[in-house]
Amino acid sequence: MKKLLVALALMLLACSVAAAQTPTVVETGAGISVIPAAQWAETYPDVYASYMKNEENSAIIDHVEEYPMIATVYEGMAFNKYYGSARGHYYTVQDVTSTGRPHKLANCFTCKTADFTVKVNNEGVSAYTIPFEDMMAEVNESVTCYNCHANTGKDLVVTHTYLSDAMGADLTNVKAETLACAQCHVEYYFDPETKATTLPYSSLETMNPDDIYAFFAETSFTDYTNPRTGVAQIKVQHPEFETFMGEGSVHKSQFSCADCHMAKETNADGVTYTSHEWVSPLKSETIKATCAACHADLDGFVKGIQAHAEERTIAIGTKLETLTNTLADMVASGKYTDEDLAQIRELNRKGQFYWDFVFVENSEGAHNSKLTEECLDKAEELIDQALELTKA
Repeated sequence: MKKLLVALALMLLACSVAAAQTPTVVETGAGISVIPAAQWAETYPDVYASYMKNEENSAIIDHVEEYPMIATVYEGMAFNKYYGSARGHYYTVQDVTSTGRPHKLANCFTCKTADFTVKVNNEGVSAYTIPFEDMMAEVNESVTCYNCHANTGKDLVVTHTYLSDAMGADLTNVKAETLACAQCHVEYYFDPETKATTLPYSSLETMNPDDIYAFFAETSFTDYTNPRTGVAQIKVQHPEFETFMGEGSVHKSQFSCADCHMAKETNADGVTYTSHEWVSPLKSETIKATCAACHADLDGFVKGIQAHAEERTIAIGTKLETLTNTLADMVASGKYTDEDLAQIRELNRKGQFYWDFVFVENSEGAHNSKLTEECLDKAEELIDQALELTKA
């Protein structure tokens, strides 16, 4: 047993990063500006070169073509016509400005450029209501060093203060290396009054799909209303952080996002550095070699989870499409009152939320297969209940 414990300890040590940093939050209202990434190139040449490799991740998949049901499921908002896959962070500004989805306010730049992040930190909540085009004139580059380091060079700093606001005292209970990614890879909404980017929870305990849905229900929040069904729907946004930190995650206590998405590389002089090319662990031989201590076939393990989640997501999404069209026909018939349709609409809204929580989460189940399956189970049960009521 002693030998086993020693071996386990050594394995975890090999998989872990260097000493974890204590989370700190940026000082606001300081009148600072962003130090461009290129100015760090001489100080951190390997890191900068790896950061620039994100330009190579340029491909976009048309999700509307790949998943035809979302043309119906997302009807009422532009995602049902224009929804491209995520690609390298190098392209965040280009993607937000070239999409077919119209943008009125600068809050759409929240996770696209450090220039907007620092503007919010300098000017406060009023920055969120600046016209989109006015803010565009001030944008110089996309996600960059400031977002995670606040011009410090090496220290990890939470610069998106809506994250620290939402986490409260629990901020120090999450690895700084995870919080750096959580600043953008979260479920959020725009406050109806201030238009500020806001997270729908107030602690780790309330950062789960059930409590998030309850929050939206209690506040009567809706992102859009389907014009044919009258369902006031919630559009979930890439909840990687909530999924990874959720109940059932087997890695959150030992590893951070950086451990799996930012490889430790060694340059020609034998100096080790953290790669800032953000990739899937399946696309990094360095990361796969580290994970091999526990997963001899990491590709097979991860792809198996993803294939199962994908199969269920498509099947349930197709049911959701059927429900949407059936409910739309009921509304169009004029035979039913809003009271008659209220229960079906609520089941539709809630089922779509749980389905969307999985559909838009970029790991396709790999971050937390248990939570993924639970969300899909709830979505399917709710949608099936609604379909039964349509037959009554």
